[in-house]
Amino acid sequence: MRRVAAFLLALLVTYVLAATAATQSVLARLGEMGIVVTFDHRMGAIVHDLFGMLSSFLPLLGVGLLIAFLFTARVDRWVPGWRTPLYVLAGAAAVITVHVSLKIAFDITPVAAARSAGGLLIQALAGAVGGYVFAMSGRPASRPTENHV
Repeated sequence: MRRVAAFLLALLVTYVLAATAATQSVLARLGEMGIVVTFDHRMGAIVHDLFGMLSSFLPLLGVGLLIAFLFTARVDRWVPGWRTPLYVLAGAAAVITVHVSLKIAFDITPVAAARSAGGLLIQALAGAVGGYVFAMSGRPASRPTENHV
């Protein structure tokens, strides 16, 4: 149950960061065009996009992270001591894979921020943070050692 909760938390963190970064990227482009974007506009746009992307972007990230984390769980058994870096890399790779796969399969980039290398990197960082969250919150509980006198 702890791993499921850790996965859901990692997915939520990844989604919120990636969607927020995508929103801010679009708003930055509007600012470059001379459109004034206030703090209230930014907050409203974030909330709008978080709810608006729930049915499409969230499930895609969920599938990507699930595959990446299941694979990483297997690799982690062979490479002890590398749990956190492996999950950070897996989270980043999952988000990149979601975006690149959609582009290759359907010739679409639904998240405008991912159309540039910098935007894709920021999306990957959201996945990396999600991987870190999973590594930290899904960590197996340490067992107390017995001291024999």
